[in-house]
Amino acid sequence: MLDALEIAAEPNRRRLLRLLAGHEQAVGELAAHFTISRSAVSQHLLLLEQAGLVVARKEGRNRYYRLDPEGMGRLRALVEQFWTDELDLLAADAAAQAAGRHGSGNPAPPR
Repeated sequence: MLDALEIAAEPNRRRLLRLLAGHEQAVGELAAHFTISRSAVSQHLLLLEQAGLVVARKEGRNRYYRLDPEGMGRLRALVEQFWTDELDLLAADAAAQAAGRHGSGNPAPPR
């Protein structure tokens, strides 16, 4: 199986995943959101399918794609491996600094 994290990292494929988050769609519907060719969209979808992130079904001449919940769960677990306690502390510290800066009545320092 292909590396789902690597496959999903490509911008066009990330956009396809976002478009499929709402509901199943045909290749033509998906291709309408891109400036790349329908063939290129199909190739991206094939990679997403091979990585286990989407599932395809054929109905007549059309192929319909939807997210694969199990594959997306595996992808989420991969991403969560990168989220460490240190990142949690950094995020909390940044939020506290932002709250203090905005709550003190002082304008943010110039950049």
